[in-house]
Amino acid sequence: MFLISAVIILTACNQNTTSEDMILISTEYGDMKVKLYDETPLHKENMLKLTDEGFYNDLLFHRVIDGFMIQGGDPESKTATPDQNLGNGGPGYQVDAEILPGLYHKKGVIAAARTSDNMNPERKSSGSQFYIAQGKVYTNEELDNFEL
Repeated sequence: MFLISAVIILTACNQNTTSEDMILISTEYGDMKVKLYDETPLHKENMLKLTDEGFYNDLLFHRVIDGFMIQGGDPESKTATPDQNLGNGGPGYQVDAEILPGLYHKKGVIAAARTSDNMNPERKSSGSQFYIAQGKVYTNEELDNFEL
């Protein structure tokens, strides 16, 4: 695990989309356009609200697990010292679970962070923390081994 000192700046994109909204994540390494799904209206509305308020401006991606995910959205990262543990900060609320079978993790997907089921049986999401799935590329042979 290592720390990326990328500063996050999220802005709403005006892309003339129909049913989905887009946000732009800007870092010193480049920009990422992110699609927010209508199927998760509570999370979509929350992300757009925080983005519009400038909540994410100047925050860090504070957690990186190579081949798995990159996490950001902890407001404490804005003023963190180099040795400070991050990952517990937020806006003071959680978002009700919107876990749907058709929306699954794949490379590039953005999702809300949350604590484990044993600590969070209602599976509520962090009010601000999110992660981007890095994913792994599999060969056809490896994929065949996953099939039941």
